Amino acid sequence: MSIPNIITFLRILAVPLAMYMILTGNMVWAFGLFVAAGLSDALDGAVARMCRARTVLGGYLDPLADKALIVGVYLALGYVAQIPLWLVMLVVFRDVMIIAGVILLLTLRETLVMQPLYLSKVNTVVQIALAAAVLAPPALGLPDFHLFGLELVEALVYACAATTVASGLLYARRASLLFNRVGGVK
Repeated sequence: MSIPNIITFLRILAVPLAMYMILTGNMVWAFGLFVAAGLSDALDGAVARMCRARTVLGGYLDPLADKALIVGVYLALGYVAQIPLWLVMLVVFRDVMIIAGVILLLTLRETLVMQPLYLSKVNTVVQIALAAAVLAPPALGLPDFHLFGLELVEALVYACAATTVASGLLYARRASLLFNRVGGVK
């Protein structure tokens, strides 16, 4: 285990604690853990690049840690009615679909380079922004923000839904092409 992988593993371990803090209404700690997890994501990547410590394990652990954090926080925020349940289901379904596709390809002994789509990166930013916009006001004593006449959270819910669906469809297309190649169909 390299230092970046240890940092990533600690981020995974923080997920249930962040969920617990949300579920018990301790938004200060939940927001703090969420921010710390985000900073650790940047830190493990920087350490891996600077120390030339990129590993195959890290290539799988890092996106897994990101998905665990988003899914865990969204499940907890949905449960306490801070974001719509339909959005939670959409985000979870997309991530389960992606993970299932990766597992299936690995089961078929396909070489797979973990390469996220650009739209998926945008989606991740929107998902993180939505979680932060929900957690920050109660944690920091801030007022609700507004954007284009909508509450910021409401605007981010729509943006999150749109980018989640669009990136899910693009991943499904990518998977279809990969499975056709594996099955010998051109």
